[in-house]
Amino acid sequence: MKKGLYLLLALVILGSLLIAGCQCDGGTAPAVDVLTLYGIDPWTLDPAVSGDATSHEYIVQIFSGLVRPGDNLEPVPDIAQRWELSPDGRTYTFYLREDVFFHDGRQVTAEDFKYSWERACLPETGSQTAATYLGDIVGAEDVLSGASTDMSGVRVLGDFILEVTSDSPKSYFLSKLTYPTAFVVDRANVALGAGWWHAPNGTGPFTLNEWTEGDVLSLGKNELYYGEMAKVDFVVFQLWGGVPMNMYETGEIDVTGVGTAYTARATDEAGPFYDELTITPELSFYYIGFNTEEPPFDDVNIRRAFSLAIDKEKLISLVFAGTMQPAYGILPPGIPGYNDGLVGLEYDIEEARELIANSSYGDAANLPPITLTTAGWGGLISSDVESLVYQWRENLGVEVTVRQLEPETFLYNLEEEKDEMFYTGWIADYPHPQDFLEVLFSSDAEINYGGYSNPDFDALLEAAAAELDSELGLALYQQAEQMLVDDAVCIPLSFGVNYVLVKPYVSGYQLNLLGFAMLNEVSMISQ
Repeated sequence: MKKGLYLLLALVILGSLLIAGCQCDGGTAPAVDVLTLYGIDPWTLDPAVSGDATSHEYIVQIFSGLVRPGDNLEPVPDIAQRWELSPDGRTYTFYLREDVFFHDGRQVTAEDFKYSWERACLPETGSQTAATYLGDIVGAEDVLSGASTDMSGVRVLGDFILEVTSDSPKSYFLSKLTYPTAFVVDRANVALGAGWWHAPNGTGPFTLNEWTEGDVLSLGKNELYYGEMAKVDFVVFQLWGGVPMNMYETGEIDVTGVGTAYTARATDEAGPFYDELTITPELSFYYIGFNTEEPPFDDVNIRRAFSLAIDKEKLISLVFAGTMQPAYGILPPGIPGYNDGLVGLEYDIEEARELIANSSYGDAANLPPITLTTAGWGGLISSDVESLVYQWRENLGVEVTVRQLEPETFLYNLEEEKDEMFYTGWIADYPHPQDFLEVLFSSDAEINYGGYSNPDFDALLEAAAAELDSELGLALYQQAEQMLVDDAVCIPLSFGVNYVLVKPYVSGYQLNLLGFAMLNEVSMISQ
């Protein structure tokens, strides 16, 4: 029996004994509440480096920052209890709580944040997110480039006062600080060496109790937490434990996402799961990206042709069983700036063929070899990728090869490994159009994997960011989105929806629009 299963068995036995009234030290000890979930190994638990949703699922439980997403995903106080903004809209003065401690009991100060942000931007840290989320701070570019180790726009004014200056007023600046890259880390913890994050000394509602790769990862309640104290004692993730839906049905886990293969069972009103089902929208966007810097997708006619050759309605209906929403633009429904009037590239085989005929290639037979980079294992191509390849073959006469990268490292290697096309997705970090349009497609964006560069598009983004009137700013973002669609910078495929089953004895488990749940809000109901 594996070590993780020993742990789980021990916790279950202990909980059963305590519930039954085991006498310890002359009294009845409280029951141990354990929430059991399915999980996979995080790629990293270093907030400065993490750029994938799986790693974030654990990091947001273990670490925290100055601000966090509120109920409506707006930035609300976290370690910073309040802040002031200068008249010019550039300088924030944060006043930190004095009751915040790392898991080992050391008090968190403003100096810890300055260290954490500068470390995130150091070239040797290897962050692929620091420029995106901290790059607006004055002096960040000097640290990112290696020219300095001091972020001049971050000043410690006292043990619990931090001053931060951005290069220009930006309505989304605070929202960026809710991202893990801006979380605080312990200098002494990092000094332990490259694998320090296997024993992280965070500030979040949970501590890392155990992590046996490929087996179990368990979190324990942080008794020093300054915020809402966790209501469960442990959260145990069964890593790679089997088919999640089967594990849920047999009682091995308490919560599961519902894949398309099980949607019919979960949504059957007469079935056993319907009363346990929650359906929540997600601010996410899945798409086929084009490498616009290399043939053949440096030709906009070829990009548009490949877009027009995909029947998205049929893809969503047949492959995803209607659990996603077809996408014709970039911004998902529910985000400020979502445009009902956007003109997308609709399914049109004849126009697609005409575009190829009018392109620099003249005929599909003249196109160079095309490979689609995607995430996957062992050569088993997913049904959605298979459908895309089939439609390009049937509708355009083009054979597309598929090359898979390991899912755990896909996003971290995509920039270097991408082929002519790549299949990826994006979940909002905060509810603002800038988090999609600029972060993914501006000329200097560090995760603009397709290499798209358009000065007119960049100018629109700059004007939108500086616009003080929010309605006018959103209108500019809508213009920028339409420009991306017209340029066929990618093929929008779908917007996400989460189908989740939750056992009746679990209360408070709720995925937010960013696709994760704060587990300190979850409790176990006595049965």
